[in-house]
Amino acid sequence: MERKAQLERKSKETEITASINIDGRGKSKIKTNIGLLDHMLDLFAFHACFDLELAVKKADLEIDIHHTNEDIGIVLGKLFKKALGEMQGIKRFGSAYAPMESTLGRAVVDISGRGYLTLTIENMDKVNIKNEDGYTMAYLEHFLESFAHNIGATVNVKIEGTSEDLHTNLEAAFKALGLALHEATRINPARPDSVPSTKGIID
Repeated sequence: MERKAQLERKSKETEITASINIDGRGKSKIKTNIGLLDHMLDLFAFHACFDLELAVKKADLEIDIHHTNEDIGIVLGKLFKKALGEMQGIKRFGSAYAPMESTLGRAVVDISGRGYLTLTIENMDKVNIKNEDGYTMAYLEHFLESFAHNIGATVNVKIEGTSEDLHTNLEAAFKALGLALHEATRINPARPDSVPSTKGIID
């Protein structure tokens, strides 16, 4: 069964189209109009082997990046949920570490139907306030929270050995999240035809 999905979401602030192949090769085509986020989603898709396309057709970036960043998280979460369907056969749980220089990103996910985010950042006061796109660590939290609630997963991300460089911290976190989701979405050969829940459903 192909685990692919397409999605289009329109609001007064944004218009976003996206498609995914869970069982891909890590090819991506990302155009969010937020350069740093483009780069992070490319890394996320590549290391997780997800084929991902996402384009922001309309945004209110003349105000700030808040709505666009948040709505991309919403779309990505809904896209994964749609592609995974009934969650049949998935391992459900995934965890991964991704180091970058002195920084270590850790992500643990449970695709349980319950959306919840825990984000822990060591020495938050060390991090540069923002980059040229206006991106900050607070926007990382908004993105991840939107994603977690819309895929329906408990997501725990921790950034250790925090760098003063925002880019380094984000890269470690996005790579770790991609690797953890790759593991969680793989088919469990012991139960390929079963939903991994004692309730029999994940919704």
